[in-house]
Amino acid sequence: MDIDVLLYEGFDELDAVGPFEVFRTAEAAGADFRTRLVGLDDAGVVTASHGMRVEAEGALADPGEIDLLVVPGGGWNDRNEAGAWAEYERGAIPEAVAAHHDAGATVASVCTGGMLLSKAGVFDGRPAVTHASALEDLRDTDADVREERIVDDGDVLSAGGVTSGIDLALHIVEREAGAKIAESVATTMEYTRQHDAYEPGAIAGAE
Repeated sequence: MDIDVLLYEGFDELDAVGPFEVFRTAEAAGADFRTRLVGLDDAGVVTASHGMRVEAEGALADPGEIDLLVVPGGGWNDRNEAGAWAEYERGAIPEAVAAHHDAGATVASVCTGGMLLSKAGVFDGRPAVTHASALEDLRDTDADVREERIVDDGDVLSAGGVTSGIDLALHIVEREAGAKIAESVATTMEYTRQHDAYEPGAIAGAE
């Protein structure tokens, strides 16, 4: 499973680094994952919302080349020049999300990264969640807004605020690589999972 975690100026550190560590730890435990931190257009240093500087490994893969795209949030409510709000207004990331989803990739958001998936149109008529402080903004869209910590609608997933990205990633690990590896990752990270998930896609797939 090829996974790109997308970085942009002003993203929230834990939104991206939490899932990245989960996926890389799962890989070490035997999951068939290949996970990268990427920029939209190229490699380079990106400054996150709390000032941490992170170097992207490369550019986001072309549509059709990855299985999962993870989009973090950050900076939505401050309406800053860098962050999810700025990227929502710019539109390039939502366009990339839509292109990857159209090409068959699963797309997932953490925190207010959900607003970028919303603008991409992938939440239209589907259950989704974002950070509690942005739920009213999400309700102004065509999403079926939920308040669970994780929403799994098959090829579109979302998680609430910040630390929920770790639970989202562990949920994906369990879904794709099994409960044994997911529990191994949680144990290695000394993380107590929260299993508050709404899974209409999983239910539909099981029927």
